[in-house]
Amino acid sequence: MSTYPSSVLEADHRELVSSFESFVRKELVPLAADLPEDADLPPADLRDYVRRRSAALGFYAGDYPEELGGSGMPFTAVVLLHHAAGRSGCPLAPYALAGSDGPSPLLRHGTEEQIERYLKPLVRGEAVRCLALTEPHAGSDAFQLTTTAVRDEATGEWVLKGRKTFVSNADRADFTLVVAAAEGEPTAFVVEAGNPGLRIGQRYDGMSGEPLYELLLEDARVPDDAVIGGPAGVGSALGNGIDSLSRGRLVVAAMCDGIAEYALEQGVAYARERRAFGERIGAYQHVQEHLVSSRAEIEAAKLLTLACARLVDGGTEAPENAALAKLTSSETAVRVVDRALRVHGATGWVRGHPLEFLYRYVRMMTIIEGTSEIQKVIVARSMGLG
Repeated sequence: MSTYPSSVLEADHRELVSSFESFVRKELVPLAADLPEDADLPPADLRDYVRRRSAALGFYAGDYPEELGGSGMPFTAVVLLHHAAGRSGCPLAPYALAGSDGPSPLLRHGTEEQIERYLKPLVRGEAVRCLALTEPHAGSDAFQLTTTAVRDEATGEWVLKGRKTFVSNADRADFTLVVAAAEGEPTAFVVEAGNPGLRIGQRYDGMSGEPLYELLLEDARVPDDAVIGGPAGVGSALGNGIDSLSRGRLVVAAMCDGIAEYALEQGVAYARERRAFGERIGAYQHVQEHLVSSRAEIEAAKLLTLACARLVDGGTEAPENAALAKLTSSETAVRVVDRALRVHGATGWVRGHPLEFLYRYVRMMTIIEGTSEIQKVIVARSMGLG
């Protein structure tokens, strides 16, 4: 029996996906083999190397145009690469594709100077950024902003004041994308590292080992050209951010599909070899129920994610599509990893086993890029409810 890949996925960008899988297998797996067993997060310098190497090969930010340093590939291909990264089981593979430290769709709305100065280095994997959007008392209602940006008429600068939380990469970012209320509307700014008004506050360590930070904006002054998109960008962050969130949710969905597939493979392999009471445990119906239910759910989630990615390539980026895919795939991955751990029993629970890490890691996927509850709200509204 094979769980990889679905025949419907096989024809889509198969050569590209095979090339990426070869890169992971030949270059990243050997590097990952040298990581300590108890290390959840690879060292920053190794992550940076993987990003730059992947960018040089054309994988990292592949959907960005060639004039920006990308490969100009369709979004469907990007989704399939993230799927392959999750399926590989290699802890370095996710860093080979653009995530929270890479190019932001917000910067695609930037001025020519901003694109040259900030976006292109991100596409090449040469810079790291972070996004300061979430606020302590807003959570999922991300655009209910208390962080403000007020223009100093005397100098022409913007003065940013507020507090952001759960910011990835804040400790090593070359610049921060800050969303603040300017003239009463959500506006995105670039704040470079070293700005005396930008300070890192509390550090939070997530279940899967990734650190998150609080960022404090204490009268951080930025020039007028720090507004993403220039003068026309004042008040446009909400509209520009919706596209960014939708694509980000589909990428998370694809990664979850791959992780779930990897967990299922682990469960099937163990069920075939492990013996109890004179039988391989895969012969017992309760074990079969775990694994067959997982396969059915994975196949459905993969098809939904791919269908939504194809719609994006066709010009339809409806937020409810991405919300539905992200909700389905992330919750499916949580269930599949849990079932695979049940099949393994104590073996999978032991620190250092891939499923032990995935059990902690995959829960995060139901939270990032909008919680499952928020995805349900988006879908409900598209149905005319609420």
